[in-house]
Amino acid sequence: MRRVTDAADLERARTEILQARDPDASMIAVCCGTGCVACGGTKVADAFREELESRGLSSKVTLLTTGCHGFCERGPLVVIRPGGILYQQTKPSDVAEIIETSVESDGIVERLLYVDASTGKQIEREEDVPFYRYQKRLVLDRNGIIDPTSIDDYVATGGYGSLAKALGSMTPEKVVGEVKKSGLRGRGGAGFPTGLKWELCRTSPGETRYLICNADEGDPGAYMDRSILEGNPHSVLEGMLIGGYALGAREGFIYVREEYPLAVSHFSKALTAAEEAGLLGDNILGTDFSFTVAISRGAGAFVCGEETALMASIEGREGRPRPRPPYPAESGLWGCPTNINNVETWANVPRIVSKGGKWYAKYGTAKSKGTKIFSLVGKVVNTGLIEVPMGMSLRDIVFKIGGGIPGDKAFKAVQSGGPSGGCIPESLIDLPVDFEALAEAGAIMGSGGLIVMDEDTCMVDVARYFVNFLQEESCGKCTPCREGIKRMGEILTDIVEARGQPGDIERLEELAYVIREASLCGLGTTAPNPVLTTIRYFREEYESHILHKRCPAKVCKAMIVYRVVADKCTGCQRCVKACPVDAISGPRSQPHNVDLEKCIKCGACYDVCRFDAIAGDAIYIE
Repeated sequence: MRRVTDAADLERARTEILQARDPDASMIAVCCGTGCVACGGTKVADAFREELESRGLSSKVTLLTTGCHGFCERGPLVVIRPGGILYQQTKPSDVAEIIETSVESDGIVERLLYVDASTGKQIEREEDVPFYRYQKRLVLDRNGIIDPTSIDDYVATGGYGSLAKALGSMTPEKVVGEVKKSGLRGRGGAGFPTGLKWELCRTSPGETRYLICNADEGDPGAYMDRSILEGNPHSVLEGMLIGGYALGAREGFIYVREEYPLAVSHFSKALTAAEEAGLLGDNILGTDFSFTVAISRGAGAFVCGEETALMASIEGREGRPRPRPPYPAESGLWGCPTNINNVETWANVPRIVSKGGKWYAKYGTAKSKGTKIFSLVGKVVNTGLIEVPMGMSLRDIVFKIGGGIPGDKAFKAVQSGGPSGGCIPESLIDLPVDFEALAEAGAIMGSGGLIVMDEDTCMVDVARYFVNFLQEESCGKCTPCREGIKRMGEILTDIVEARGQPGDIERLEELAYVIREASLCGLGTTAPNPVLTTIRYFREEYESHILHKRCPAKVCKAMIVYRVVADKCTGCQRCVKACPVDAISGPRSQPHNVDLEKCIKCGACYDVCRFDAIAGDAIYIE
């Protein structure tokens, strides 16, 4: 895009871009977010490019490589427009047929369509697929329709119009007022009102102010911020620019983890393009507002998601939290007032400024406004990235959008909020997903991870997994977190390895109270959540492990004994070959035996047996 001199020139540039495009031209959008790239999305895009060239269609058909469409379970995804035909799990070998059938003609490649498991019907249009139909996309709406590396695409869809509006017709106070009116709360986990946070920073004394975008997304299974940065980096940058104007800051930072190379690449290109277009740097859009953004790359320490540790890392110091107050709004980066919001929060700002705080506030619940992006993963049919109105029930998320539990298994729980979140049981499946309801259930919103668990999940083992993760990620600065989480992990390990003792549940609860009340930062204060919620809702599983040395889900290996069911064993010797420690013996065509002293309980024999002749029995001690 050419350089623009003011708001009117930006609109002229937008008109020029749109006039150069044929709105009725065929377009092929190939998802090249990280999930689809891992499944071969780049190869599919390359195959389309080569096939279009060979057919002489390159000038007539637009090939668009986009960010994440969200439906990661079905990638690589291809959407044909106009029409919005969705093809799933495409391969380079499918490309010629797609072009011949759906681009050169008006046909459908039926074998590549999504099939609704509940009805058995094929669905042609992307918007009619249940995974998308029940969502409300405000932040992710552009992800499948623009090239994230093209500023022209972003501007063509209205991009930077909110910045022009803020600079041209709104005072900084009015911008803050609209954000307050919207009810937007921080999407990084804490849920603090964004407008109030901005106001506190704006009114704090000091000549210099800083803005920070927290993109240090470290929750296992979470990739919301990553997908926004990969799919629409300009929305985050525009939000930061508006925030800089509203708060009186001239410099911003985005702190992004090293494991996000594609996100860094796309955001870097966005910075360069915006600067060349006069939308970043000095005298933006001909005003006296100047603003720059620098990228600070983190080494992947989970604790650096905590704002004071993050600022220490940007300053070049060890990423460890410090006591608060003072809060960053008063004394943050290099002792100056600093405002920190996460990627999703910043990406909401342009839409709020464009349409108004009241418009945004019509979505969500009384105290939790707008939409929320979640990564829906685990034991669910449709895994992927979703955006839903605040207040949608867990049932609708898991069963309408997620398609339910695979293999006709029973739903057991959802873990919400990352490693420091809580496990919500089946009895609360109609719980509305908002800040207040989750907190009341003992969980947290967190950054937006939802891990679905089925009947084969051991909740004690789940608590052990997350506690061990948090122990490894603790910075070790404060004793309650450093020693308390370690001891909690030791007790949980003893329980799952059949060494649990009466009183262990009470010891875990006592430790949880101390860790929560005495830890320095959010990592420690929320670390007990997985333990407390699993005890609260699945206490009988703890008691079974401790008192009877029995894992009801048959997950904890120390509590399982493998044996051969003689009347089902054909002596095929598949289990003999699979056993890594030669614990199974017996002549061919005769029932085999398992040597329990040699058996390491790996389950390899159980997995390869085709005749259900291997039984994994749970030990039961009265």
